[in-house]
Amino acid sequence: MFDSIRRSVGTASLVAVLVFISGCRQEGPASTTYPIASAPPVQVEPLKQTKLELPPVFRDIEKRTFQFFWDTTNEVNGLTPDRYPSRPFASIASVGFALTAYPIGIENGWVSRRQAVDRTLTTLRFFRDIPSGPQAEGKGAYNGFYYHFLDMDTGARFQSWVELSSVDTALLMMGVLFAQSYYDRDDPREKEIRELADTLYKRVDWPWLQRNAPLVSMGWFPESGFIQHDWTGYNEAMMLYILALASPTHPIEPESWQVWTRTYNDSWGVYQGEEYLSFGPLFGHQYSHVWIDFRGIQDDYMRERGIDYFENSRRAAYAHRAYAIANPMKWKEYGPEVWGLTASDGPQQTLQEFRGEQRQFRHYSARGAGLRDTFDDGTIAPTAAIASLPFAPEIVIPTTVAMHERYGEFLYSSYGFLDSFNPSFDFDIPLKTGRLVPGEGWVASDYIGIDQGPILTMIANYRNDFVWNVMKRNKYIRDGLQKAGFKGGWLEPVKEGEAAPTQPRPQTKAEKDAATARALGEAESRVNRASQTPQPAPAQDQKNK
Repeated sequence: MFDSIRRSVGTASLVAVLVFISGCRQEGPASTTYPIASAPPVQVEPLKQTKLELPPVFRDIEKRTFQFFWDTTNEVNGLTPDRYPSRPFASIASVGFALTAYPIGIENGWVSRRQAVDRTLTTLRFFRDIPSGPQAEGKGAYNGFYYHFLDMDTGARFQSWVELSSVDTALLMMGVLFAQSYYDRDDPREKEIRELADTLYKRVDWPWLQRNAPLVSMGWFPESGFIQHDWTGYNEAMMLYILALASPTHPIEPESWQVWTRTYNDSWGVYQGEEYLSFGPLFGHQYSHVWIDFRGIQDDYMRERGIDYFENSRRAAYAHRAYAIANPMKWKEYGPEVWGLTASDGPQQTLQEFRGEQRQFRHYSARGAGLRDTFDDGTIAPTAAIASLPFAPEIVIPTTVAMHERYGEFLYSSYGFLDSFNPSFDFDIPLKTGRLVPGEGWVASDYIGIDQGPILTMIANYRNDFVWNVMKRNKYIRDGLQKAGFKGGWLEPVKEGEAAPTQPRPQTKAEKDAATARALGEAESRVNRASQTPQPAPAQDQKNK
């Protein structure tokens, strides 16, 4: 990708300059980061008009992953566990994915519509009636927001470390609104689903969490108050702002989206030969896309860059694959068919020697590769690649098949792929979770709901746009997108005799080379500015002045 530039400055200089870019972008306490290494040339294929056929293994993955939600959810109240088989608490985000999974089960004949309606009604009624209030114990909600983790039986806040979560409430509400749009029959029970969904969505008091309006805080603790960090930078909070803008009862300011996108600036750039809006873990490029079809619709930010958020996520998938091919830390197994970093389980929080170096490993953590938010300890999560299927099927399909064939014996079980695996971790120490497989490294022992959900829903979206098409009918989603300034594509009525708008085309090789050159030029400018900045005199000199 960098061939034309390497000829003039050399690979080592290019890598050094790009590392400098990454270093300049760090703010606050730095997490562990690693060198950015350029990968061998990987040409992004143009989007194909005809979809690639999915191998039979995908049907098996779908069925098993659906069964995770159907089998592990509490039938009495509709609460879905955060993880299984160790299931100490429910996750409201998992419930949002479960509510979306049930209609996928209907469409595939895995459950009847009546069964799914029963389960959905049970869930929505329970969330309507969860005790709410500012007390630290015995409550599951406050001001329309829900605690991140709930007791599987009572629905109360699980423990004192659990926050009232804005983004997890948004994930729940996406599932709630999906149910509202899917169950559209003239039937008393389906009508009740629609009414309950409206009630739950209208309860959420988005402005209450705006400590620094027009941005939205990450959450609240009854013991200490509002979380000081707001949702800024490009990440999964796109859906949060869209939901908050559309609220008919508690909307946030119309300019919130513009202020939110202005915090993107440190995240746009060139990484692994792709010019895109970067977020290290791939879940940030996937969660909002589970429910919203961003193909061909653009806000002001993306209009200026000539792409849409769908193409942006496509480039992120290719950048992750290129990073695995480059494999700067020399982890075992990384390559064109073993890639994908996201938030996932890991073996343990520990320092161990690997290839003669001390390396940091983590248990559950966000892992990623990008301009920022980079952490890599050799742990691969199947959901990272599989949930990118609609964006880049030409690289995701062979990766999924390869992971199933190579690691399926110990990684693939009752509910599909276990959460993650790390071929490089074979240290004989106590593990936080999972197990060591002789000769294969570490493998997770749990399935995690927020990783299972994107696998199931994104396969459905790739097959026939199922989740996307249902959500296009939801008035709140349309309204939120339009208030955020999105235009074009399916948001615009197609006039008689006119062709439907097409989505922006992928980046060509020439454009990628030009983007890389721009990044190099910007980095060189920063180096020059830094070298020209007067340095403070040594302490002794200062003393003598």
